[in-house]
Formats: sequence, structure tokens, C-alpha cells
Amino acid sequence: MGILHPGEKEDIAWRVARQSAAFRKKLVIGIVALVLLLIAFPFFFQSIEQHTGPVLNDWVLSQLPARDMSLPIFLIIWSTGFLLLIRARHSPVIFMTFVYSYVVVSLSRMVSISLVPLNPPEGLIPLIDPLSNAFYGRTFITKDLFYSGHTSTIFLMFLCLRRRGDKLFALAGSFAVGLLLLIQHIHYTVDVLAAPLLTYLFYRIAKRIALSKWYNGVPVQSPKNSTAT
Repeated sequence: MGILHPGEKEDIAWRVARQSAAFRKKLVIGIVALVLLLIAFPFFFQSIEQHTGPVLNDWVLSQLPARDMSLPIFLIIWSTGFLLLIRARHSPVIFMTFVYSYVVVSLSRMVSISLVPLNPPEGLIPLIDPLSNAFYGRTFITKDLFYSGHTSTIFLMFLCLRRRGDKLFALAGSFAVGLLLLIQHIHYTVDVLAAPLLTYLFYRIAKRIALSKWYNGVPVQSPKNSTAT
């Protein structure tokens, strides 16, 4: 299956997946890891605000007058997230791939942010996102820079969605969010450009972990629906 090609013929039903002990084990591990990650987010993001680093000389940002793009960023990301949720209700492959990939990508960002401390770009306008900000703590976070979490999240949704129309919608949203983040001076250009590349790398790793031992990429029928040939 190509990166832009639909994968409906390679899906599996929840009722079939639940018959696998490996799936049930990985489902619990994935959910627990996600919950622990979300609990850790406020502490981590508040701590990085105490770090200091250089302000990068970003030619692209210097050409873009800062504008508040919080509303369109919010609408694009969360409408794509809602679409992913709808699809995941019928596809354990989408659900497991996204959960494991999100955990791995988030952990990689926590490492990269810690190793590459940067001060925010000049002219930064804080992003108002009541849903995401609920996990960030009491103050606006401005130093979660390398690499862009918003860009990586919506690009990860693009990678996890399976229908061609869904993927095109999420891919267009990824480009739009990346541009809007730059207009709002929330991220440096390198943060936005690096996000899809690194996200794809960690997605490939996480997908293999998430689907191994219970899903082999071919449609599987439940015993009651299978017929002898």
C-alpha cells in the first residue's frame, strides 16, 4: 500500500482483532502508555519553559508578519482528529497504529526538545487551543520547538488514515497547519520542515511494533463468517 493509496482491502474488524491474545495485550500496553504520556505532558512542558537557548536567524519568518492563526489551526487539526476517531471506531489497525505512533513521536519530541533547547522566534503569538492546552499546564508553552508537535500530529493522522480521500484531506491540512504555524511565528521553519520527515521515520517503527503478531496486512475473517472452500 502506497503512502497515498487507500487500504480498505487490508483492514480487519475489531471483533476479529479481539480474538488475538497478542492484540489484547498490545491494546492494553498502548492505552496505558498513552495515559502515562498525557499525565507527564504538563510536568514536561512546564519544565522546558525554564530552559534557555538561542534565537535562530530564520529568513522565512522575517518575511512573514506575525498574525494570530489559532482558530484555523485549531479547526484543521481537530476536524482531522475527529475524522480519525470515526475511522478508528471501525478499524483497530488505525487505532493501534496511531496510538503507538503518537507515543513514540511524542517521546522523540521530548528527547529532541531537551537536547536542542531553543528560545521562541521573535514575534511569537501564543497559540490558543483549549483542547491541547489542557495538557500543557497553567501557562502558554513557547519552547516546545524542535520539532513541531502540531505539524507532526496532523501528519501522523495522514499516515494512519487509510482511505484516499481521508489521506488527501489530512495531507492538505498538514501543509496548511505548517504554513499557519509559521505565520503565527510559533515555530522556526526547520521545526516545521523536520516534522514530517521525523514523524514518518518514527511512524514506520511504531507501526511495526503495534501490528506485529496479530495483523499481517491481509483481511481476516472471523470463524463464524468464514466458509470452507
